[in-house]
Amino acid sequence: MERVRVVVQAADHLSMTGLITYFGSRPDVELLEGTPHARPDVVVMAVNRLGPDVVARLRRAAAHVGAPVVLIVDEVGESDVLTAVECRIVAILPRAGVSEQVVLRSVLSAAAGGGVMPPVMVAELLRHVRRLQEQVLAPEGGPDRLSAREASVLRLMADGLDTAEIAGRLAYSERTIKNVFYGITARLNLRNRPHAVAYALRKGMI
Repeated sequence: MERVRVVVQAADHLSMTGLITYFGSRPDVELLEGTPHARPDVVVMAVNRLGPDVVARLRRAAAHVGAPVVLIVDEVGESDVLTAVECRIVAILPRAGVSEQVVLRSVLSAAAGGGVMPPVMVAELLRHVRRLQEQVLAPEGGPDRLSAREASVLRLMADGLDTAEIAGRLAYSERTIKNVFYGITARLNLRNRPHAVAYALRKGMI
């Protein structure tokens, strides 16, 4: 049986040691930790949350390694779903309920092209797909259409996040977030944040 090549990354020593010990004992897994030039089939990462540093690291890995990611995480929200897809995360495992068997099944599924997502994130992903379909079917050049990034910014504004918090959540600079919001308000002739959020909600954009 061909073994699945796995690289392990973790934010804390205990998780790192546990994952390395477990995968090192599996006959169906080849652990590549410590061999940076190897090409893994799957990356397993254990973190507290999808913060800016983690997202930046995942984006670099997606660009240079391209392997699917199994993420073990303490907390994750619906708004993280697009970031997860962008970063090639195919399985999200809440740390509170994870077990060695669950991690192994997720790794084998990821190597075979599958994935495991919490139901709430699957629901958000389906809503996003539906919005994209509606945009595709909308008349060309419609001025009230939002890009995925614009929709993400307005959605986080609707959740009460300020510019710095939105920038941190989406791993962009504050200037970029301000430019995105200025573009929305200028194009749609909106006055301020409450007006923009209310407009987007009323139109079903977010």
